[in-house]
Amino acid sequence: MLILAEADAEGSGPISVDTLATRQELPRKFLEAIFADLRRSDLVLSRRGARGGYVLGRPRGEISVGDIFRSVDGPLAEVRGLRPHETEYQGVATHLPSLWVAVRASLREVLDETSIEDLRTGDLPDRVRQLLSAPDAWRNR
Repeated sequence: MLILAEADAEGSGPISVDTLATRQELPRKFLEAIFADLRRSDLVLSRRGARGGYVLGRPRGEISVGDIFRSVDGPLAEVRGLRPHETEYQGVATHLPSLWVAVRASLREVLDETSIEDLRTGDLPDRVRQLLSAPDAWRNR
């Protein structure tokens, strides 16, 4: 999607799956499956012909990273195949669904507020930059 955003910014037109596969060193069939999902979500449009390929389905500043994740992988957060608010626990774990909902909310905060244009240019939203500047943000635990 970032390659399509770059092509859109440059006005260079559609990008073929073959070009994407080569540039990303990914199997063509793998990318075709992903682009089928993206097309169903109207995030990309296909153009036929000798100069055909894919273009963004919406302006690059209006496509969030969360939109892409949902299109390809489904909901941002699931616990044992359930949405966080659908989980239920007994006993000492009764409040665990609240934690799962908070995790989903934090994912949404980052992924839904960051567009592919933000990511392409590096001009990330303020909240994302704040998270990146946390003292332990770049450390493994």
